[in-house]
Amino acid sequence: MPNIQYFTATLSPYVYLAGTRLEEIAAKHGATITYRPLDIMALFSRTGGTPPKDRHPNRGVLRAQELNRQAKKLGMPLNLQPAHWPTNGAPAAYAIIAAQADGSGDMGKLCSAISRSCWADQKDIAEESVIRACLEEAGFDAGLADKGMMSAADEYAANLEDGVSTGVFGTPIFPSQKERLG
Repeated sequence: MPNIQYFTATLSPYVYLAGTRLEEIAAKHGATITYRPLDIMALFSRTGGTPPKDRHPNRGVLRAQELNRQAKKLGMPLNLQPAHWPTNGAPAAYAIIAAQADGSGDMGKLCSAISRSCWADQKDIAEESVIRACLEEAGFDAGLADKGMMSAADEYAANLEDGVSTGVFGTPIFPSQKERLG
């Protein structure tokens, strides 16, 4: 069975706009998905990117236009200046890692709920109550928000290293397992 390595970031508006389309494609083709959340801000500095807050205003205008265009095309609400962005994306990423290890719920729904919380619902995805609600919405035990934090932190860091070595420079991205990007 083919497996898709899905490098994702809890803070990415592009991950939000991707929704659950990857899961739909994987199901259609009999593939599994390994979710690899990573620190997008650290990724930018490691791969020559610039965090959105440090970009030239002209780039910000283009980014806003494109995000609005995609949100409209997909019929998804989007707040370009969420009340809680940027925030610490690690706690939500740790929950994704714990949920994947648990395997009892719907990972696509979890990732979608977390990103929707930030980009549409004006919630702080660093808050435990928000993470717990997302876990429950996706069919997981909310207690996963508190489990395996140290091992999740290690995996989160390893995902960044693996992403950089594989050629990942943004999210969402699914690099080929046969060859590096670039």
